[in-house]
Amino acid sequence: MEQAFTELKERLGKLTDLRRAEGVLVWDMTVFMPPGGGPTRAAQLATLHEITHEYEIDESFGELFEKLEPYAASLPPDSEDACLIRVAQRDWSKARRVPTELATEFALAQAQSYDAWVRARENSDFASFRPWLERMLDLRLRYVECFAPYDDPYDVLLDDFEPGMKTDEIRAVFAVLEPELVSLVEAHATDEKDDFMSGPFPIASQEALSRELIGRFGATWDQFRLDTTVHPFEVTFGLGDIRLTTRYREDDLISLFTAMHECGHGLYEWGVNPSFERTPLCSGCSAALHESQSRLWENVVGRSLPFWRWFHPRLQETFPEKLGGVPLESLHRAVNRTRRSFIRVDADETSYGLHVILRFDLEQRLISGELAVEDLPDAWNARFEELLGIPVPNDQLGVLQDAHWSGGSFGYFPTYLLGTVLSVQIWEKARAAIPDVDEQIERGDFHQLHMWLRENIYALGRKFTPAETIERVVGGPIDPEPYLRYLRDKLETSALV
Repeated sequence: MEQAFTELKERLGKLTDLRRAEGVLVWDMTVFMPPGGGPTRAAQLATLHEITHEYEIDESFGELFEKLEPYAASLPPDSEDACLIRVAQRDWSKARRVPTELATEFALAQAQSYDAWVRARENSDFASFRPWLERMLDLRLRYVECFAPYDDPYDVLLDDFEPGMKTDEIRAVFAVLEPELVSLVEAHATDEKDDFMSGPFPIASQEALSRELIGRFGATWDQFRLDTTVHPFEVTFGLGDIRLTTRYREDDLISLFTAMHECGHGLYEWGVNPSFERTPLCSGCSAALHESQSRLWENVVGRSLPFWRWFHPRLQETFPEKLGGVPLESLHRAVNRTRRSFIRVDADETSYGLHVILRFDLEQRLISGELAVEDLPDAWNARFEELLGIPVPNDQLGVLQDAHWSGGSFGYFPTYLLGTVLSVQIWEKARAAIPDVDEQIERGDFHQLHMWLRENIYALGRKFTPAETIERVVGGPIDPEPYLRYLRDKLETSALV
């Protein structure tokens, strides 16, 4: 039995290595690779994915799981070994439903489609991207059929990001959120300009501040990197190798919130129990839990008044000509204003959820066949104006703004809002456990908050299901009410009038 478990861990370690090697190629493709490298890189990724998938679905895994059944049954259900066997077996069983040919074709198309999306976005040219999106949608529909029968085809895609959750559960949460968010935006959205936030802000100074924030939150630069890309993301190559990406513009300071957002992802991955390294347990539990951490650090902490009491002088020192005479209250109000804007990643806390609801609605219609890809821009523009109240001027600011669909990541978008909702539930628990957390943040001290999150969420990795993890942390399922209460309280404070 011991030999079988040792062999399982060795094979899982090699599988983790292969997956992370794929991640290195993707990271390089989006960060450093010259544009001309796209076709070759796509072929490399397809080759490596074919090898990885064949290894992942090998019958030897099934033989090991069969041998280990008595051992797993003898263990406490929440023991590390029992959880590892359970998670690995689930992953293996799911992967075996997908033919290697389909998995390989998808990996090739992902890389090619991303390259096409970058060019289409730059030129605001949906027509050039349409054939690639149609191909990615077709590949995802073929993938869905590998899991027939199913209640809802979207459930299959959602399970890749939020294991065990059903589409109906999201619909129920979003049905509560949508009318409330629309009402809050209508009541509080403003066109008032904060000219001091329009720059110029030298990029080198923005980078220095971004790195300072990431370090303050707890990251160390011997195990983290920060680089630039078109659409920011975080990727982990090992517990000592966390890659963050961002983007800068001289006419705003969105990069600071991007840095906090991606740092939240990185801290989660970095905080996984070291004994999980090179196993399927060594990552965040789900996309919603991951987004709960990026949104907690970016918004609940990074847009709070205690945070700005600490950070305001640093910003004034860095940009004295633009911000030297701007009082704390004005700066805090500026970074929290509710505005009707086009870009999801730049959206304020209140309107952000509507951007996600838009994408969730459109994805379901695409997957069900109700909406054709050729009609997607018009559908996007109509639904966007219905939710946000402003017309979309072009596809770059509309349907082409996100990279996700170019990679076939249908099912990911709703987890952004689920995670945003969950971030407030987690914050309430952290605040109860650390009564003076606001005072600590006001001093620029984030250590105790980071350690609480690390102990209660990060260290668990994928040991438990997302639903079990959320239950352990907040004592119940995802609940929109604390988030709505948080927004109302924030919008009603005098600092945001």
